[in-house]
Amino acid sequence: MYAPIRMPGPLFDELAAGGGSPQAVAFLAQGERTRRLLLLREAFDRFDADPAVLGPLDAQAIWPVLEAAATRAPEPVDALLLTPQVGSWLAHTLRRLHGTASGPPLWADAGQIAAVALAAAVHAGTDAELTLPARGTAVSLPALGMLRLPGPDSGAFRAVRASVSGGTLTVRPGDGPQTVVVRPLTEPESAHWLPVHRLETGPGATVQLDDLDPYRDLDEPIAPRRLGPDELRSWQGLFRDAVAILRGGGTGPGGLRPEEISRIVPWHAEDGDAELPVPAEGLSASTGDAFGSMVIARPPDGLALAETLVHEFQHSKLGALLHLFPLIDDDRTECHYAPWRADPRHLPGLLHGAYAFVGVTGFWRGRIGDPAADRDGRASFLFALRRLQTRTVLRTLATRARFTEPGLRLVTRLSATVDGWLREPLDPAAVARARAAAASHRVEWRLRNLRCDDDDRSALVEALRSGAAPAPGAAPLVAPEPGRGYWQDDRTRLYQRGKFRPGGSPSADELLVAGDPAAARAAYTEQLRGPGPLDPHALAGWLLAHAQLHPRERRLLARPERFAALLEKSSPGTWTRTAHWLAGGSAAP
Repeated sequence: MYAPIRMPGPLFDELAAGGGSPQAVAFLAQGERTRRLLLLREAFDRFDADPAVLGPLDAQAIWPVLEAAATRAPEPVDALLLTPQVGSWLAHTLRRLHGTASGPPLWADAGQIAAVALAAAVHAGTDAELTLPARGTAVSLPALGMLRLPGPDSGAFRAVRASVSGGTLTVRPGDGPQTVVVRPLTEPESAHWLPVHRLETGPGATVQLDDLDPYRDLDEPIAPRRLGPDELRSWQGLFRDAVAILRGGGTGPGGLRPEEISRIVPWHAEDGDAELPVPAEGLSASTGDAFGSMVIARPPDGLALAETLVHEFQHSKLGALLHLFPLIDDDRTECHYAPWRADPRHLPGLLHGAYAFVGVTGFWRGRIGDPAADRDGRASFLFALRRLQTRTVLRTLATRARFTEPGLRLVTRLSATVDGWLREPLDPAAVARARAAAASHRVEWRLRNLRCDDDDRSALVEALRSGAAPAPGAAPLVAPEPGRGYWQDDRTRLYQRGKFRPGGSPSADELLVAGDPAAARAAYTEQLRGPGPLDPHALAGWLLAHAQLHPRERRLLARPERFAALLEKSSPGTWTRTAHWLAGGSAAP
């Protein structure tokens, strides 16, 4: 009889504050193991109920192979079942069985359980013989690598026979006398065997760099894409630098022990990346199905990689907590501001973002004053910016979300962490630039994602025309720009640099960031002249410059979409008077 899992309160509180000791993270891994076994049991129940799901594979032979391996070598088989490859495959296959996902022929997806069983036999050194799926000439073994079979690669799915004995794997394609024989645990790369790349975290510890497994993406299977030698060396160097930065980071928010990462999946830009709500060059993502795994576009340096690893492992920790505790009602209405996104977010997504960015904020806090990890001095600015933005989101969650008792405990402790950081003294110039950058992003986000409804706009236009005071107005409509793609937050990059290259004509953004709001507003006005819709980036800059010139009118920045609603049929020469009227509520001159 299994006892229920009970998390000690102090471990929960460590995680709720944004950090996590080795004991707290190990408890999450224990919970993930239990969840993984439950999902595996559901999968086998479905295979038993309908063996035809596995097509040409022998459904009755698979479980005995897995059971024998687990009996002989429980620890390595347990570790295999906890790998991201098995977690992602299992979740995807169950979604397919429930009719909520798509992919290759169902038997090929479901049949990957045979590859899991054979991989377990390889680890345990037990004997087994099974039929398993191949895609063209590729046979994938979870967390071990990929076999290449002889012959032409049609890309079609087919069944092949494979046997394991004493850790040696033999695969017979079935359409010829040739066989492929490899020892997956020790064999180096060859024409017929591609092992999973490994990145060293320390003596005897590695992280997978997975470019092979079909289930390495967030849901649907993808083809293998082997890294070239130069790209592999780049990843090795970046990871080595990131590990050096992360060592000694502690167990608080922003700390990460590199050995707790399971896998990195290199991400490559594909057609259509303009639709992403985050910059393609900095893309990273993770899924609760694969604890400790993350998809990452290769970053420019080890510092950026270290930040990304912290960010994504925070998502893994929260995902594991959500598997143990219901935290928040599942409100999927995408209408909330997230300072790290281009698009509106629902409340569960906002909670994930807040938890991740508590880690990011703590990461930059730990880099302040470290010349080896922060040679360009960005840490103070990014700590100041992220603590401010994260507190904004936590305030939204506290006032708009419906939490369970554990969820409220989590958000309360996250807020206490960030509130403590907000009281820490920082370079006043960095704080001022961070506040300006936070306001800039929020104003532009509102201009791109919100608009006044027709009645509110008509009332504003009529009040302006008649000289009456503007009415408060209704809540805005969430109406993102077509495409909802990422927009480049150029001003924040300028605020981060804090200095500009001499020579040439400064841009409107450079004038604003340099502290010349009059010249900046004039430059933005020129950008906004002409036919067509108003550029939200330039309009946000205009409003920011105006607010610097008229500090008492900063209230315009709270609802910039109301100002935008008044400009559709007016000329730039009237905008300053319109801004005075909307901010002050007095009769328009």
